Amino acid sequence: MKVSLRWLREFVDLPTEDPRRLTEVLDGLGIEVEGADELAVPFSGVVVAKVEAIRPHPSADRIRLVTIDDGSGGKEVVCGAWNFEEGATVAYATVGSVLAGGLAVGERKIRGILSPGMIASEVELGIGDESGGILLLDRGEPGEDFAEMVALPDLVFEVSITPNRPDAMSVHGIARELAAYFDVPVRPVTVDGSVGAGTSAVRVRIEDPAGCPRFTAREIAGVSVRPSPLWMRQRLRAVGIRPISNVVDVTNYVMVELGQPLHAFDLDLVPDETIVVRRASAGEALTTLDGVARVLDPADLVIASPDGVLGLAGIMGGGSSEVSETTTRVLVEVANFEPTGVLLSGKRHALRTEAVARFERGVDPELPPIASARATDLITKLAGGTVVGSLVDEYPGLHVPVTVELPEHEVERLLGVAIARETISGYLSRLGFVVAGADPMLVTVPSFRPDVSRPADLVEEVARLHGFDSIPARLPTGGGGRLPSEEVIRRSVRSTMIGAGYFETFTFDFSGIDEIRAFILDPEDPRGNAIRIRNPLSEEEAYLRTTLLPGLLAGIRTNQTRNRSEIALFELGTVFLRSAGELPDQPRQLAFASVGRVAGSSWEKTPNRDASDAIGMIETLFASLRTTYELEQRPCTGFHPGRAAAVMVGGRAVGVVGEVHPSVAEWFGLDGRVEAGELDTAGFSPRRFEFVAPSGFPPVVFDLAFDMDADAAAASLLDVIRRGGGERLERAVLFDVFAGPPLDRGRRSIAVRLTFRDAERTLTDEDLLPVRREITETVERELGGRLRGV
Repeated sequence: MKVSLRWLREFVDLPTEDPRRLTEVLDGLGIEVEGADELAVPFSGVVVAKVEAIRPHPSADRIRLVTIDDGSGGKEVVCGAWNFEEGATVAYATVGSVLAGGLAVGERKIRGILSPGMIASEVELGIGDESGGILLLDRGEPGEDFAEMVALPDLVFEVSITPNRPDAMSVHGIARELAAYFDVPVRPVTVDGSVGAGTSAVRVRIEDPAGCPRFTAREIAGVSVRPSPLWMRQRLRAVGIRPISNVVDVTNYVMVELGQPLHAFDLDLVPDETIVVRRASAGEALTTLDGVARVLDPADLVIASPDGVLGLAGIMGGGSSEVSETTTRVLVEVANFEPTGVLLSGKRHALRTEAVARFERGVDPELPPIASARATDLITKLAGGTVVGSLVDEYPGLHVPVTVELPEHEVERLLGVAIARETISGYLSRLGFVVAGADPMLVTVPSFRPDVSRPADLVEEVARLHGFDSIPARLPTGGGGRLPSEEVIRRSVRSTMIGAGYFETFTFDFSGIDEIRAFILDPEDPRGNAIRIRNPLSEEEAYLRTTLLPGLLAGIRTNQTRNRSEIALFELGTVFLRSAGELPDQPRQLAFASVGRVAGSSWEKTPNRDASDAIGMIETLFASLRTTYELEQRPCTGFHPGRAAAVMVGGRAVGVVGEVHPSVAEWFGLDGRVEAGELDTAGFSPRRFEFVAPSGFPPVVFDLAFDMDADAAAASLLDVIRRGGGERLERAVLFDVFAGPPLDRGRRSIAVRLTFRDAERTLTDEDLLPVRREITETVERELGGRLRGV
């Protein structure tokens, strides 16, 4: 959205007009400034002139000789435009003036007649794009500097408004934000709420109050549709809107100024002068103002007459009731529409209008009478006419203000900084909230802020005015310094995968149904029943993904098309599965896929990857997280029937690993065998460490050697020693294995060094004699080993 600084100044007196400072303030308020354009006066030496006489050129049929008064006497200039007559007020470029683009104006002979200067058009002056003739002015005295009449210089900000801030989708809304920040008053829009003479025949019937909570209509008779004055055309162009006519321009002007979309109908083209707000009938058609014939959906909310549809509610009007040069009676519609319905209808018909951008965010339901009065005032001033009767205001369900309790400590709890109650109340009051009570404060939310419904929202409002830079950065206290187990798992998994040579990738949560079903070969697999998005960006991204692997396979395909033959990718992400509740199940998955040779030295010819590499990756993952698992070989959808296995944890399948089915690889256009795996990260357990205070007492170290059967495992010996050593055994290390004389054939000697330590006192040899005896007897009893002298 574009907003003009000159326009803002009509509502607020800013203490600064420095572009950088204003950009900083708007960004801090959550209104991102994407750019700022400085508009300068593109001409010099142009004055206002009156046309006193016009006569034919003696040597040409298509140009005329025009006598003008520029305040210094009459001059006759040659002009080729025919869109004016005697008495017109024009812009005269004097001799020596400079027009837009650097064109210097002098005296020229045109078909034998000397022309001192020229009468200029909008295009030549650089202030518009109307090429139908010279610029006609509605005011100005001869000799007046024309530069003083144009709304320049100006500064136009390009701002990005978040979807939750409908109040900022207008000049007045942004002025209100700046006034709150600088703690200066904001001026309201001046409107005339007077009732017109007579009684209007306009009737309004709302058949769908859920889709249209409020509808207002006002009749203006005797209007004269013509071009808008220069100031309005310039202001609209500055914010990116093309001027059309005075009546239509007023509707766009009020929309930008107040954030309330509105529409003007030619009342003589509205059958029975009756407006009906309803849902479209199946197959009903409408030709919108852009000239496109559209077949409507029964979910579309429409503005209709008893005879048919007049427009798509909140989106675009129809051509059958369009305001034109012959219009003399106007019906000004200002309504409030339910946001989601406008959003979906706009997407359904591929119509992204300025009205949609505002209604889909949620327009203030209390705004229609104000916007109607403002538009009526402007139309009667610019197009003439008189108001007929009073405002028709159908409002089935009145707006009920939202009240939120805000405990004073909640601000400090969320922001980490203490702010006095008086300051909090002041911030909220400046933003239009009504604050009452002590603690908790009872805050009444203004109707133009539908995004505020809970204490955290109010705390954010306080933070915006207090300034995020004013909140000191400090480490949180009282958390114990431990990461959540889910984050421990994510970090461990990511570290392990990267260490194994895989590259992390991020794919879209959205997918096409063909990609999902190309991988899910089993029609009974519930993952093939993906959830369709109500408003997809495209059919290729119309479903929520049920598996991460199609995205990785597409990534491998992209790499192979760029002549990369060895690819290993992984992703940690969420999938979306149907559930019995309102929201889908959203398990967090790990998926990996690889193709080509195993990574090795540049000179080393390594083997191609196979299913064992994927299984090795599973083994590495579970080992790094100290979680036990089993593999159960069985058919797995999307995988080779003989080269895949289910990954089991605690008797439950948490994933699959193996080689991707050849038909799947072929569908994705992949070369070679593709090894892959996908796991629910809930099957992992994070590695946990517990701090044990070290003992301050010296250790007791001694060695034991056992004469054992040659087939006895050293690991079994160490296990017996650790069990027999008790809590005071700090370390048991195997340091020697010997076979041969004097040992008998089939026997070997295994020597172990033991370290004992007590946390409360120094151990003695006598303390450890019972322990030594227990170890020796257990080894002899369970393993058949005999203690040797060392």
